[in-house]
Amino acid sequence: MRILQLIECVSRQLKLELAHFANDRRFANLANQVKEAAPEKTDAPVIFFDVSTRLTGTSLNAAFAALSAWSLELKGVRVIHFVCQRGLAPCVFGTKRNALHHQPPCGGCTRQSRALFGQSEVFPFSFDAEALPHGLLEPLGLEELSRFTYADLPLGELALPSMRWILRRHHLSDDELTCSLFRNYIRSAYSLALQFEALIRETQPQSVVVFNGMQYPEATARWVARKHGIRVISHEVGMVPFSAYFTEGDATAYDLDIPADFELNEAQNQRLDEYLSKRFKGDFRMAGVRFWPSMSELKPDFLEKAAGFKQVVPVFTNVIFDTSQPHANVVFEDMFTWLDALLETVREHPETLFVIRAHPDEARAGKASEESVAQWAKARSLRKHPNLHFIPPQEYVNSYDLIRMAKFVLIYNSTIGLEASILGAAVLSAGKSRYTASDVVWLPRTKEAYREKLEGLLAAETVEAPAHFRRNARRFLFWQLFRSSLSFEDFLKPDGVWAGYVTLKKFPWQALLPENSAVLQTIQDGILRGGDFMLKEDPR
Repeated sequence: MRILQLIECVSRQLKLELAHFANDRRFANLANQVKEAAPEKTDAPVIFFDVSTRLTGTSLNAAFAALSAWSLELKGVRVIHFVCQRGLAPCVFGTKRNALHHQPPCGGCTRQSRALFGQSEVFPFSFDAEALPHGLLEPLGLEELSRFTYADLPLGELALPSMRWILRRHHLSDDELTCSLFRNYIRSAYSLALQFEALIRETQPQSVVVFNGMQYPEATARWVARKHGIRVISHEVGMVPFSAYFTEGDATAYDLDIPADFELNEAQNQRLDEYLSKRFKGDFRMAGVRFWPSMSELKPDFLEKAAGFKQVVPVFTNVIFDTSQPHANVVFEDMFTWLDALLETVREHPETLFVIRAHPDEARAGKASEESVAQWAKARSLRKHPNLHFIPPQEYVNSYDLIRMAKFVLIYNSTIGLEASILGAAVLSAGKSRYTASDVVWLPRTKEAYREKLEGLLAAETVEAPAHFRRNARRFLFWQLFRSSLSFEDFLKPDGVWAGYVTLKKFPWQALLPENSAVLQTIQDGILRGGDFMLKEDPR
């Protein structure tokens, strides 16, 4: 039995290696074609840096950066890739949560870097263990590391989101293992900062393009570039399959500046309704991942329980370590602080059934939260509250049915709040989200104002959402889907190995010229000419 398992394991690993080799070769072949076709380069370069997108496979964001860079090169723009050569000890993707001091798989990563960037101009960086004075970090505990600054660089602040993301928790443990990793991230960030600053001084770039902007390598590079007054563009996955979102702001905040006079016409409304009809059935993907393998109806015993209460209020949570959370925490210190405060309201309103719905992504295989709402529910003994019902992340209940039976909806910052507004529900938000600036939900400014608004909604006989919430929600979602989400579907397809990882379709190199692609034209206008990275016309 063990021999068969070993053979299966070796066979899977061999197939994986062969798939990665074939994928690297496809990208390397396209890189060679771009090199042969590209004209002479301009003097002021554009620097690309996306070390946190991948290790040995090509993720969506790695592909977005590579294709965008090649498109620029084909128009004579000098592009420099800031490329890791064992320069992080460790990188974020190369950190093993169950073995924090395990060395990252640098061999496969550098091999893929050669395939992606081997025909382009590269500035490699390595790890300088002596960059920070020896012994400077060793005496520091978690709180001191979080606030650590050196040579005006807020290194602790820059590394903290990565610590939370890789450890899958918001509240970190103040133990030696955690602090040791934190110190290594800080050392790596400072070593990287010195080398990135040298590149900035040497080349005087016109702009810098980074992935995400929240993981510590790219966050550090962005901080250095902005210190020198250089425009920084960040990118993340968009809301439609194979799409990217580029912005001069924070990609993880996804702030959109929608023209005040923009209104959906009949065709646009129909297109949005077609999308929503699928989404309301759970048929959607984000970054190549389908969160809802199925949707189940509300169970009869739940409906019977709900019928015994005056009103039902669903509560939708998010994933605590998600890179959107630092932007969300403007009213409460974090999501769990909000949930703790909400428990007081639960106790004071026995006539109301509160239904806390844990986000399905917090139990995703390979990315499960170490600090989850499910754990919080168990620690707070939620079952002892007769007017509180908890739905765990593995229970794929139709959240939209909950919304339809709700008096109003409570959220922290998840997308379900936008959808609830579209369904006509009144939504009270406790955190800043990508859509709150578009006047889609209520977002009080303080804890006191939040509590007052919540109490008012609970006491009211009926709650009606302002009419403009639904209108603004539809405008925002359409803009997010069909203007800000830049589709690379003409160039990419799933690699068949990992969810969210891609390979190239067959296409001639000329397809990467901006005059042949509205998406690449939009990206070039944004990078080179300060455009807003929004598609100017409906592509359909």
